[in-house]
Amino acid sequence: MSDDNVGVIEGIKDRKNYLSRKTPRIKGLSFRGQRFEQIIASNLDKLFLVSSVDEPKFNNKVIDRIIVAAESSQIDVVLVINKIDLLIEQSYIVEWKHLYEGIGYKVVLSSAAEGAGIDELLLMLKNKVNIFWGQSGVGKSSLLNKMFPQLNFKVGDISEYSNKGKHTTVTSNMVKVSEGTYIIDTPGIREIDPYGIKKEDLGHYFREFLPFIHNCKFNSCTHYHEPGCAVHKAVEDEKISIERYESYLSMLATVEDEMNF
Repeated sequence: MSDDNVGVIEGIKDRKNYLSRKTPRIKGLSFRGQRFEQIIASNLDKLFLVSSVDEPKFNNKVIDRIIVAAESSQIDVVLVINKIDLLIEQSYIVEWKHLYEGIGYKVVLSSAAEGAGIDELLLMLKNKVNIFWGQSGVGKSSLLNKMFPQLNFKVGDISEYSNKGKHTTVTSNMVKVSEGTYIIDTPGIREIDPYGIKKEDLGHYFREFLPFIHNCKFNSCTHYHEPGCAVHKAVEDEKISIERYESYLSMLATVEDEMNF
């Protein structure tokens, strides 16, 4: 701060990584429909990807898009499945937990209402720069308030019309919660498209594809329609889950070639 209480930039640190996405589809925002890169945060140690079992419902396709954005920047991801107090059928969410753990991701089942998973999360974020990101209404701010009551982040409701969350966090906020530990709370998202990824590279950000990618007949294989695709065969052999493969295809349809950016 300067003498007149105005913030002053004293230096710019190098980025070791950053999390970004394409700018959302908002009419008039982008020139000729081109969507530019929106940087969410940088120099991150962990991304806590918060989802919920209900209100709003668990959405693996949104989860996978966020994972790809993180993987492309080499950011460690922890999947947090929140609101487990709303579970009616336990096996439903346990299957998703096992799927993502089998791929290699840490998964935490949590409830801000009942305190489940809070101690585990506190241990994981200690002495790190952490970002909490996910759809609107999944309970990011509620979890942070449970872990750090002094933050007192605003908590919103679920829209009765869309069953989606309403935005309560409108800007990203970085807070120091203890020595060496920082939290970034972000606005909830309605959509996300990773930025700067080519069709032929997308599969490299699906971890379970990696053992098979180099066995494809073509180096530029997109694992969709090409003959001799080892990834597609792995799906047929149930070595890759059909849910993740369908999520991949959904994302592939929205990925633009690098030359079109």
